[in-house]
Amino acid sequence: MAQRVQSVQEFLQDSFVPLVAALCSEEAERITRKNNLGFCELVKPFCRLTSEVHMRDPNNQLHIIKNLKIAVNNIITQPPQPGAIRKLLSDVVTVSQPAEGLVANVITAGDYDLNISDRSVKASVPWYSSWKDTLMGLNTSTFYSATTPWFEAYRESFLQSMPASDHEFLNHYVACMLVVSSSEPEPVEQFLKLSQEQHRIQHSNEYSYPKWFIPNTLKYYVLLHDVSVGEEQRADSIYEEMKQRYGTQGCYLLKINSRGSNRGADEQIPDPWSQYLQKSNIQVQESCEDSSYTVISNKNTDHFIPLDDLGNDSKVDGLSNNFKTHPLQLDHTSDSGCFDGTDYLKSNASLHESKKSNTGTPHGMCLTLTDHDRIRQFIQEFTFRGLLPHIEKTIRQLNDQLISRKGLSRSLFSATKKWFSGSKVPEKSINELKSTSGLLYPPEAPELQIRKMADLCFLVQHYELAYSCYHTAKKDFLNDQAMLYAAGALEMAAVSAFLQPGAPRPYPAHYMDTAIQTYRDICKNMLLAERCVLLSAEILKSQSKYSEAAALLIRLTTEDSDLRSALLLEQAAHCFINMKSPMVRKFAFHMILAGHRYSKAGQKKHALRCYCQAMQVYKGKGWSLAEDHINFTIGRQSFTLRQLENAVSAFRHILINDSKQTAAQQGAFLREYLYVYRNVSQLSPDEPLPQLPLPYINSSATRVFFGHDRRPAEGEKQAATHISLDQEYDSEYSQQWKELEEQVVAIANKSVVPSNFQPTQYCLNKYSDNSRFPLGVVEEPITVEVAFRNPLKVPLLLTDLSLLWKFQPKDFSSNNNGETKELITSGKDMIGAEVISEFLINSEETKMARLKLFPHQTGELHILGVVYNLGTIQGTTVLDGIDTSVGLQAGKYIPNGTSVRGRQDLEIQGPRLNNTKEEKTSIKYGPDRRLDPIITEEMPLLEVFFINFPTGLLCGEIRKTYVEFMNVSKCPLTRLKVVSKRPECFTFGGSSSILTPLSPSTSEHCSAYKTVLKHSTSVCSLMSSASSVDFGAGTGNQTEVIDVPLPDSVLLPGASVQLPMWIRGPDEEGVHEIHFLFYYESIKKHTKMCHRVLRHTAVICTSRSLTVRATAYRSNALEDEKGEGDNMLVFVDVENINTSEAGVKEFHIVQVSSNSKNWKLQESINLSEDKDIKLANREKGKLCLKAVRCKNLLDNYTFADIIFGNEQIISSTSPCADFFFRSLPSEFKKTQTQHTMHASQGSAKQSLDNAVRLIQKCSEVDLNIIVLWKAYVIEDNKQLILEGQHHVVLHTVGKEAFSFPQKQGFKKILGNSDWEDLEQESPDMVLFNFFRPESTSVPAKPSLDHLSNLIKTSLHYPETYNHPFHQKSLCVVPVILLLSNCSQADVDVIIDLRHKTTSPETLEIHGSFTWLGQTQYKLQLKSLEVSSLQLKACFVHTGVYNLGTLRVFAKLSDQVTLFETSQQNSMPALIIINSI
Repeated sequence: MAQRVQSVQEFLQDSFVPLVAALCSEEAERITRKNNLGFCELVKPFCRLTSEVHMRDPNNQLHIIKNLKIAVNNIITQPPQPGAIRKLLSDVVTVSQPAEGLVANVITAGDYDLNISDRSVKASVPWYSSWKDTLMGLNTSTFYSATTPWFEAYRESFLQSMPASDHEFLNHYVACMLVVSSSEPEPVEQFLKLSQEQHRIQHSNEYSYPKWFIPNTLKYYVLLHDVSVGEEQRADSIYEEMKQRYGTQGCYLLKINSRGSNRGADEQIPDPWSQYLQKSNIQVQESCEDSSYTVISNKNTDHFIPLDDLGNDSKVDGLSNNFKTHPLQLDHTSDSGCFDGTDYLKSNASLHESKKSNTGTPHGMCLTLTDHDRIRQFIQEFTFRGLLPHIEKTIRQLNDQLISRKGLSRSLFSATKKWFSGSKVPEKSINELKSTSGLLYPPEAPELQIRKMADLCFLVQHYELAYSCYHTAKKDFLNDQAMLYAAGALEMAAVSAFLQPGAPRPYPAHYMDTAIQTYRDICKNMLLAERCVLLSAEILKSQSKYSEAAALLIRLTTEDSDLRSALLLEQAAHCFINMKSPMVRKFAFHMILAGHRYSKAGQKKHALRCYCQAMQVYKGKGWSLAEDHINFTIGRQSFTLRQLENAVSAFRHILINDSKQTAAQQGAFLREYLYVYRNVSQLSPDEPLPQLPLPYINSSATRVFFGHDRRPAEGEKQAATHISLDQEYDSEYSQQWKELEEQVVAIANKSVVPSNFQPTQYCLNKYSDNSRFPLGVVEEPITVEVAFRNPLKVPLLLTDLSLLWKFQPKDFSSNNNGETKELITSGKDMIGAEVISEFLINSEETKMARLKLFPHQTGELHILGVVYNLGTIQGTTVLDGIDTSVGLQAGKYIPNGTSVRGRQDLEIQGPRLNNTKEEKTSIKYGPDRRLDPIITEEMPLLEVFFINFPTGLLCGEIRKTYVEFMNVSKCPLTRLKVVSKRPECFTFGGSSSILTPLSPSTSEHCSAYKTVLKHSTSVCSLMSSASSVDFGAGTGNQTEVIDVPLPDSVLLPGASVQLPMWIRGPDEEGVHEIHFLFYYESIKKHTKMCHRVLRHTAVICTSRSLTVRATAYRSNALEDEKGEGDNMLVFVDVENINTSEAGVKEFHIVQVSSNSKNWKLQESINLSEDKDIKLANREKGKLCLKAVRCKNLLDNYTFADIIFGNEQIISSTSPCADFFFRSLPSEFKKTQTQHTMHASQGSAKQSLDNAVRLIQKCSEVDLNIIVLWKAYVIEDNKQLILEGQHHVVLHTVGKEAFSFPQKQGFKKILGNSDWEDLEQESPDMVLFNFFRPESTSVPAKPSLDHLSNLIKTSLHYPETYNHPFHQKSLCVVPVILLLSNCSQADVDVIIDLRHKTTSPETLEIHGSFTWLGQTQYKLQLKSLEVSSLQLKACFVHTGVYNLGTLRVFAKLSDQVTLFETSQQNSMPALIIINSI
């Protein structure tokens, strides 16, 4: 269609133009065919006059006609069938599509931005923003923009194909051109023949078609002269003859073809015909069977439909009149075309041929620009000299006839005034009128003459006179109840009123409404009703009455024509959005309705366009069901139009959004998607696999595991837990494992952690550090766990699921890089991929898929994504809320036959960077390389199995188990170590424990200890010694890292070894996790991977057993009976706090051992006759043991065993000594810390601190007590013997020590009541704090307790002294004071004999006596020296006296500052003075 901007007035004028018939001779037609044009086609571009035309009305007033257009058509004597009209209109709409590649018109309406393609967008409009330029419609401005060309084309074709009806004359021919060639032998005779033929067509009863305006039709004789071949003189002579015969006003000589057809096309001549002939390609070509002349169809004659055929319109259409399906129903079935093939004309078969022949064919090749001017001049001459005078004459004749017949005054204007001023007859409503649409007037009826005159006036733009005539005719028709005629008069009266210049009266819209209702309801003529709607809607839109226009358009939306309904609904939608307050949702809803009707009419492209435009409104606004419907329809229409990519995209949107559809509907969506997708893939099988939308993949939740799956437990054999994908990530545990690995790597690398050290990560997830490339090992699987989520309510079945990868082989030993190889067949030799044959994801389920890769070469691996077939299974309906597909999980799934192959990429976003200022101010993400492992060369692989590993122990219980180490790789491993945060809980034994033979008694009782039979009956201790280095507890090593004693320190490939391991239950009750980290290396050094680790977490539940408290006191005796020097008394309290649930019958204390470098237990003092100490539930036992100093090698510990049973447990061997040394790691570290601090301090301060430490050391004991016990347990009617040991560390004289680590733990064990009793018994109790202090501070002054232990004093005197007071009043008793230096330094001692206290109370207690001699002595004692001082005490009465009144002061000899305090005796020195 010609795209031009025109006003509504121009549109209405062009809708009704004077029609001129054309009859051409064969020769004349041949001349025009040289230009690939018929005669009517030749003159078509020039049928609009470029100048004003003047004529006079019946009152002789001058009337000006502007922009007049005429239509010249071939005569077609057979009316076309209605099906041909519908086919024509459908084709017009089909070929008129939105132009591609145009700039989009973005319309902003409220919150919506609508993107609509538009051919021309105006820059401004009068009363709103720029978007208000209508999508299709009019504006208050003079011009509007044609934005829906399919509607324009439909409307133009519809109006031009309106049938010539008897009730109106607008489509009747006014004149006829007779065209003859000058080259014919007898042109004049040919004119005569054509004239006779026209007369026969018009006046004989043989032809009822076409319709003629008046009987005396104007005949205009045209002589066509071919300038290139014809004789111009002959043409001129013939033309002169014609002028004499027909008059100068009735003939014309038209010269064309000034350029020969064989000339080159070097001169570019414009082609004004192409825009008109594009539509002619789809017009039906028809020949007149009854005429010997070729009749060419033209768009302006488009097959007029006789009135009688209109009643059968709905039947011919082949469509159902029942609106059975709702427009928004998804599964509509009416996708077929809406035309019945039997209604097409015979010549329809040549339609495509005519299209082909006309496509790209040049027109007017023989015409020059001069010829163009000649044709334009010809049309003007015909109009000026022939047509308009004829019309003017006819109007006068009709006016005279009406005046004479009616007997009215000469002026019709005065007559109309009388009619209007007289009494008006009230118009009857439509409902009151009878159905008289069948009433017909004779051709000469006065009413028809008025209508004929009105139509002529309308055609020549005399709208005021036309309105008067229409108004008059309307009254006559209504009086006669000729409703068809009345409706026609109302329709044209309304149009005439609108077109009157100056708008003397408002547009009578009610005239149009009445006409539409009459046409539709009474006359049953939908064509005329549609014409009314089209005209009235344009007029209303030009007045910005968009709401009324929309209502009018919607009113004619009926079931008899889907195409018409679709076009009108679309225009109504545009009206809604062009209101001052745009009704965007109404626009979208009516676009949906229009798209539905387009689809039913077979207009798939237009249907798709409507749905796409409506989608812009519904998208993202929460209208999920509407979105699903629109996307589903877009997908179907796109698939029908073979726009497969768009179809896939639309269906994809349905599936990836959180759909609220039912399960059945979602299943239908999915099946449609799979079907469309499969068609797409079949069209391009060589294309790379496309991306699938389902199921969802949570890429960040992807986990990658390196290594084999953990072996299941086999009987008593339990594999190391290591790491598996079944374990949840724990950041605290992860940090602990990292610290353990760091410890063992430091030990393995000479106490230095390598700078490039990275903790081993076997399982990578979103919490791990993925900034470096992970390391995999050849021939060891890589498992990728992908998190799938099914958002639908129907299950998804994935088949042949596997990983998609890329591999680049590299030899890391020689650094030779290979070529990158994509996923190809030969790649299986490098990487083996596991394929999961079936993977079912139930409705709305999140499910993990674990896919494995098996690398066979070293290199760089990149895991790109997953590839699979997507499908669903049969029987996925939901009944009563129960998914019937659940039952299918046990067996094979039954696919529904439709599945497609595709892929999804695994794209993981790294962590956001937030270190530098630039990173903080911008959004940057670091790399995440968990899917890009480097495959290294072979490494040893260790597997560890624990045999008979206990899960429940008593606190302190010792249990012997075995650990099996197996090398399952092809490389030998070495340097096997184990590191743990709880080394006190296990041991592999000392360096010689494996070779130590077991005693027979140990084998008999299955004891965990090394025992020997006790041969002597004495209770004296048995001694042995051991070095802490033998048990990995040397002062320079970390006790957490333990070497595993492998034979030859190497484990060969495929070899395994079992080693004994002793487990000791932790001292606290509860559940304990013990982390073992096994470290090992390959014999061959690797560049990428230096070591490997294996993790194991053992869980042990401990229950209460014994609690041990011990206190050491200095003995007053400076020497014991054996003269062994200094000694102490050690009190040990053992209490059974076991609960009855554990099944322990009783505990036996079998042995108490001591461990120290300076002290040893010598004997038990309070041993009863029953040597076996038994403790039942809640019983407490008290032991008093004597300890003496021992003299041994410096670094060795002396073990002394006091045995209460029949066997001696050798405490200096494994496992007893192991657990002792490992339970005290903080002591060695404390010593090391102190030594380090000593070395770092200044000399003056160091001297002072050394003095303080020497004083403190006097009160330190460093005696460790080991209590070994047996527990008798009844389990399953069997008695079991359990063994265990508790440790007590005695640091300071007089302070109680405990066998448990902290106050809260002991309170938990004892309970609140027992704890309160304990606090009352020992208020000065100090609990050891095992938290490591960051710095050990040395006190500036020693405490009183420390100073009191610097010097040990002892008074030797007779306990009873008899003195004859009656003979001698003074009693003098010799007393020896022994002074012992307990420190390692020289000490200055001052002895003061003066009584400090003189109060009467003190005298009563101590009695009164006096020291004789010096009152003060000064001595210096060397290191550990013992000195005696002779003193004399004088008594005057008998009685009991306390000699402990002297005071002893001491200070270190080399210190200036005096640290002095009274050295009080621990016990009173009482003497009894008797009189003889």
